[in-house]
Amino acid sequence: MKKNNRIGALVDEFTSNPCKLYDSKHFCDKFGIAKSSLSEDIKLVNEVFIDNGTGYIESTSGVGGGIRYVPGISDDNIKRIQDALCTKINDPSRILGGGFLYTSDIMFDGKLVDGMARVFAQKYYSFGADYVVTVETKGIPLAARTASLLNLPLVVIRREAMYSEGSTVSINYFSGSSDRIQKMSIAKRAVEPGSKALIIDDFMRGGGSIKGIVEILAEFDMDVIGVGIAIVASEPVKKRVSNYLSIVCVDEIDEEGRRISVRANDQLTSGTNLEI
Repeated sequence: MKKNNRIGALVDEFTSNPCKLYDSKHFCDKFGIAKSSLSEDIKLVNEVFIDNGTGYIESTSGVGGGIRYVPGISDDNIKRIQDALCTKINDPSRILGGGFLYTSDIMFDGKLVDGMARVFAQKYYSFGADYVVTVETKGIPLAARTASLLNLPLVVIRREAMYSEGSTVSINYFSGSSDRIQKMSIAKRAVEPGSKALIIDDFMRGGGSIKGIVEILAEFDMDVIGVGIAIVASEPVKKRVSNYLSIVCVDEIDEEGRRISVRANDQLTSGTNLEI
């Protein structure tokens, strides 16, 4: 196979299998080339990813070492995603009353979801999560894409226990958005006790649902290594969880004036270039 064809094949395989660890022998056998030739090819592929702001190739040595594509996103592309989100959210017709916004179309927009998921994948790649966890329903596409980019299984916590999931663990939690006690459940076989979780969700106001997820995962002695939220309301200022990462922040929803104030989270682009 010619060098140009090999480069194309490498880019295709890496992007189709992000965060998957490959033994260099896999590609040497596949292309019928020496390790020295593969090293040159990998260097060129890495330059392509970095130049495009879509990630980088990570090489590890020793037992269990290999090559993997780590997905990412450049500061410029983060800003584009944030601008697109702000433009979409800043539409008075989204105001539903009671301080709620219609965001279903945003959370099911494949391009926006992919961009947001790349932000979370880049930020939390090195944290060592074993699962990506979300609660149904609108956060599922974003969590699923993040899980795919990190090559991790997705766990969806249900609002109601489902017979098809077998034995479950359920808890009650206080939801600030609905101002009442609600319930969530998780299948006992969904996670391994003592593992680590990355929580991804679509929207957070007071953090009640996220706190509920943390508490139900604690039933399995699981550690939460990070929380990624697409849209966070600035009020209330004091959330029930801390150390979360948002893409954009909604500062005000003026129902009478039919106005929404939304801004990008500038912390995402404050010296957060791709690490190699």
